[in-house]
Amino acid sequence: MILSSTERKGDARERLLARLLDAFDGALPSPEVSLREVAARAETSHALLRYHFGSLSGVLAAMLKAQRSHDNEALLAATQQGTFDDLLMEIWRTYTRPEQVSRVRGFFHVVGLAAYSPGDFREFSDSLDDLTTMLAALAEREGLDTKEAMTVATVAIAAMRGLLLQEVLTPAFHSEDAIALILSMCKGQFVPPTRPGRLTDRGRRESG
Repeated sequence: MILSSTERKGDARERLLARLLDAFDGALPSPEVSLREVAARAETSHALLRYHFGSLSGVLAAMLKAQRSHDNEALLAATQQGTFDDLLMEIWRTYTRPEQVSRVRGFFHVVGLAAYSPGDFREFSDSLDDLTTMLAALAEREGLDTKEAMTVATVAIAAMRGLLLQEVLTPAFHSEDAIALILSMCKGQFVPPTRPGRLTDRGRRESG
């Protein structure tokens, strides 16, 4: 079988990405380093990185997407028989480990760039819903309808990312109580804005 030039380019990009991931061993390059420095550490060429990823920001986005995909597989396996709360807490524990600091900082760096230039980071931005989808599936399994499950999962992930940003900006910030509040909200204190009543025990609705 003869591969097309697009397929060959894709394979080369994936091999180069694997080399980058191995070179940085689960961490991310700092946005302050140059593309040449990243290439030297990965024992590849600056020209190849620019050809396949465009810029240092493109490298960071591709590495983050691959790392997060790997994390999601591990999270799903770890909580396959667990609950919505189990997965939320496992996500929090995963991203607040000391070795994750560079990746969390890199995540918010790339998110900021994507906010200004969404078209350049479309693949990365599209991957951001993965955790929400995983949480929503558990919420639905535990009694919420599809729309409510997605809303609760979306709010939970947004709140947790806000806490992670707080952790980056203020390392002394203690967020255990805030995480407990998110869990409490997800257990039944979330009130959908378009429907009266409140949710209790994941799906039974009470008035008042």
